[in-house]
Amino acid sequence: MDGILNFNKPLGKTSFNIVAMVKRLTGEKHVGHAGTLDPMAQGVLPVCLGQATRLVEYLMDANKTYLAEIELGVSTDSYDREGEITQRGDASGITLEQIKTALNAFRGVITQIPPMYSAVKHQGKPLYELARAGINVERKSRIAKIYSLEIKEWQYPVLTVEVVCGKGTYIRSLANDLGQALGCGASLKNLERSRCGIFEIGDTVTPERFEDACRGGYWESYLYPMDSILSHWETVIVGEEKAQAIRNGVLINLEDSALKLENDYCRAYSWDGNLLGILHFNTEKKQWQPEKVFN
Repeated sequence: MDGILNFNKPLGKTSFNIVAMVKRLTGEKHVGHAGTLDPMAQGVLPVCLGQATRLVEYLMDANKTYLAEIELGVSTDSYDREGEITQRGDASGITLEQIKTALNAFRGVITQIPPMYSAVKHQGKPLYELARAGINVERKSRIAKIYSLEIKEWQYPVLTVEVVCGKGTYIRSLANDLGQALGCGASLKNLERSRCGIFEIGDTVTPERFEDACRGGYWESYLYPMDSILSHWETVIVGEEKAQAIRNGVLINLEDSALKLENDYCRAYSWDGNLLGILHFNTEKKQWQPEKVFN
């Protein structure tokens, strides 16, 4: 079974918990999620089945939208409410104008230092394993892109913001860095992912509803076609000769197609509508290279 499920991950569950549930209920061996959500976070979690697991990287690259509650005046070692408190500050005098000014520094291309409690690896080990062992290591800063950062509510001491960002952005680091900029400290209180690529919170299925669907035998109705996440790329339909070349991973010429070359990628289909593969334009050879090929 090839496709993508749009789950609403509840609080307290790990992303792996959801994947394990889908494997158990559907019997599908190849299942993977696209973009980890911490147990304290909830919201959109795309889960890929079958051949769709080979598209996880494209979902990971998609922009995401978060609704984040940031508590001013409290800093923790994990940058969220579940960590040990490392600092308390007086945020009672912080004004909305001060917050607006501070937020200006976090829009656009920024640098972030990943939290110690993260899956980023140091010498082969996830940082969270080192953190749990009481080991703190120096982390390299990373580039993050924040396309939009808007205040939704300010009710002392909690600031609620909506963040539209690119892959690899840590909302916990954003909360911590904002607290440092304001001089009072801050940590992430609650987090909801409301969008991941084409998947919206309003279209999600809960684990409970999915279990009911599995018992009722209609869970497949929640599956999105695996090529639905590729809709922003151009489409090309090829005959059997080129279809076979794509299956064999051979470079092909598509000059006779109507491709506008607005993107380095396109999706190729056979005449009967089956997705053959994802093609990447080889600028050196001026031909299209099959990057992912599907049965």
